[in-house]
Amino acid sequence: MNTVQPQAQMPRRVFGGRAALLGAAVLAVALALPFVVSDPSRLNLLVLVLMAAQLGVAWNLIGGYAGQVSLGHAAFYGIGAYTSTLLLLKFGVNPWLGMLAGGAMAALLSVAFGWPCFRLKGHYFAMATIAVAELVQIVFTNWEYGGGAVGLTLPISHDGWGWMIFAEKRPYYWLALGLLTLTLGATAIIERCHIGYYLRAIKDEPDAARSIGIDITRYKQIALALSAFFTALGGSLYAQKELYIDPGSVLSTALSIKMSLVAILGGIGTLFGPVLGAVVLTTVEELTRAIFGGSGRGTDTVIYAALIIAIAVFYPSGLIGWYRTWAQRRRARRIAIAAREVPR
Repeated sequence: MNTVQPQAQMPRRVFGGRAALLGAAVLAVALALPFVVSDPSRLNLLVLVLMAAQLGVAWNLIGGYAGQVSLGHAAFYGIGAYTSTLLLLKFGVNPWLGMLAGGAMAALLSVAFGWPCFRLKGHYFAMATIAVAELVQIVFTNWEYGGGAVGLTLPISHDGWGWMIFAEKRPYYWLALGLLTLTLGATAIIERCHIGYYLRAIKDEPDAARSIGIDITRYKQIALALSAFFTALGGSLYAQKELYIDPGSVLSTALSIKMSLVAILGGIGTLFGPVLGAVVLTTVEELTRAIFGGSGRGTDTVIYAALIIAIAVFYPSGLIGWYRTWAQRRRARRIAIAAREVPR
């Protein structure tokens, strides 16, 4: 018994070691990439990919693991951007502290509208989240203290890591990479603890989860609060990168759709699906803008709509699901070929 058990556990340990080595290698390459890519436009594209991936991973906590499709996450994104910006402009608060304050404010907002919205199911819940995001956008558009429709501009009197303001793109790349790594790490921990198991049970079999005593509303709220917190961190980073925010840039419904589409395209309920989705979607967006330029306004909405239709019809499990299906079929063909080649 003592000799059999370690042998049974060995493949899992080996796989875990290989996964850790692969993750460390990918992280090392990602950290060194800005030294290889020197073109500012390409560096900016990499930053946009990382920021979109981070938002997709954050959205995936509620939309993928808990199965609650939110189309109002721009409200949390905007709260993070406005909180850190207003604290810096009005009170001189360091943006690092403002980022954490924005995450806390977004988590509180998620509690305020989460409990009533979770009484709704399916497309009714999605519609309610859109209504909340639109309400938040209207409030900030008419709020003179927050800049109103004109928006807010961050000062450039301070720069460097202490104030998260830089003259080049490379530091923003590392900031976006660090935030993505933090969000992925938190998601991996949640995925492997009891909260992750509860969320998957709530998503797949809500009646069975309720019957064994899982408080469905409570764990949905936990997932939404965590998702809102990390989404707000992304909003604060956006404000520091662009040095300007307005309701149209950080509170639009199109932004909420993009967050969800990144995860859906890559594969909801998977750890690295949103990262893959962000690479594909952001690259397509930037290529479209480069081709059509200013005449291509609105093409991002067309791209979102086309991708949603294509995923719903052909790849409902996303690119990760498509790859897994392809790998299983390939493995089955290899087994079948090997079985035919065995002499009888």
